[in-house]
Amino acid sequence: MHTQNRIRWCSALASLLSLVAGAQAGEVVAHPSVTLTADEVKEAFLGDKQLTGGVKLMPVDNAAGQADFMAKVLQTDAGKYAARWTKRAFREGMTAPPVKGSDAEVLAYIKGTPGAVGYIAGTSSGTKVLMKF
Repeated sequence: MHTQNRIRWCSALASLLSLVAGAQAGEVVAHPSVTLTADEVKEAFLGDKQLTGGVKLMPVDNAAGQADFMAKVLQTDAGKYAARWTKRAFREGMTAPPVKGSDAEVLAYIKGTPGAVGYIAGTSSGTKVLMKF
């Protein structure tokens, strides 16, 4: 394959992959005890909102979809997110949300934890959907 053909092929492949990645939808899901707006979801994951309706919020991160969630919902990246939580830990004694390894682990946590809110890469049944991203 000639160099120019390789470049065109790689460029086309990169465009296709970005379209596929952009088409993937995620959902922010919560325990039935939680009701939050999109802005409040962001505040919960950044540590700015800790209660809803008298229930302590228990956000949980999902390693499988964390980068996408951070970019689309929190408008940040992993480095800035970690730095924010490090500062909160030292200044306010807060701890960052725990990180689960998969959608299944996040869903299990949410179903068994009052106040829990998390996100998954696909769609869910049996949990309360707060928003799609």
